[in-house]
Amino acid sequence: MDIEKHRIALENEDGLSRTLGMRFLSTPEPDTLMAKMAVDDRNKQIFGFLSGGATLALAENVAGVGSLALCPGKVALGINVSGSHVKAMPYGGTVTAFGKLVHKGKTLHVWQVDVKNDEGEIISTVSVTNYVINPKQKK
Repeated sequence: MDIEKHRIALENEDGLSRTLGMRFLSTPEPDTLMAKMAVDDRNKQIFGFLSGGATLALAENVAGVGSLALCPGKVALGINVSGSHVKAMPYGGTVTAFGKLVHKGKTLHVWQVDVKNDEGEIISTVSVTNYVINPKQKK
């Protein structure tokens, strides 16, 4: 999925993606999206490993950006995020989240997001359901 046209908005966004250090990447395959995130002070837990919550946030953001790219002008809201963390990710490494669209309905998108470590091993697998709606009109 080509996210270059969305890059300026993503890089200037002052939300969670920027706070946690996410970088979105285009992919050659349709209906896919990638993002990278360094494991550092912004997203580690007290023991020095990547926080499970930060991992879920990365996955939800990948799926959300993917849904927005597929439906320009719409709003994508994550309504269900479910993940399994299978391997710890130590401080100092980088994780890569690879999201693939599983279902694209009129209002519901389902994404499968695999988060991998520097060696390509899965550390978490996450399912995200987005509710895609029209934005509210300002009065």
